[in-house]
Amino acid sequence: MDPIDQLDSLAKRISSLIPEPIHATQKDIESNLRSGLETGLRKMNLVTREEFDVQTAVLQRTREKLEQLEKRVAALENNDSE
Repeated sequence: MDPIDQLDSLAKRISSLIPEPIHATQKDIESNLRSGLETGLRKMNLVTREEFDVQTAVLQRTREKLEQLEKRVAALENNDSE
């Protein structure tokens, strides 16, 4: 689900808890809730799932290269000690 859709859904669920006499201002409340949620989430410095997955892949490739280099160094050290 798109993060924007999730925010809209959350704002609607929260606003649905508002008592009936106040429902006349429901759209305004939903808008303010959405804005507040967006601001709060932006301050958390969150990343998208796509950005997270890209960085995970980069980290995995880096680990693989590091393991290869460690093996090469170990092999070179073994050759020097012989």
